[in-house]
Amino acid sequence: MKNEIQICDKCRHIRMKTLLPKLQKLDPDCPVKVGCKSYCGPCARSPFVFINGRYLTGTTEDDIVEKARKYIRVKRRV
Repeated sequence: MKNEIQICDKCRHIRMKTLLPKLQKLDPDCPVKVGCKSYCGPCARSPFVFINGRYLTGTTEDDIVEKARKYIRVKRRV
């Protein structure tokens, strides 16, 4: 199965310029969907991302990337 990564471009706690490349390194083949996720309450309090349907928050961008790493599906070689 493919990974699905989504981030909000309206979140005040992240910088697209720095977070997007970090998330793309987790799975280079996965397109990262950028747009408003209508989570304005949580978005106002801390940075967050959606990874494969899971809502992850953290204190910093690096914290989110580390948490996201656990939920990235690893591709198996056949």
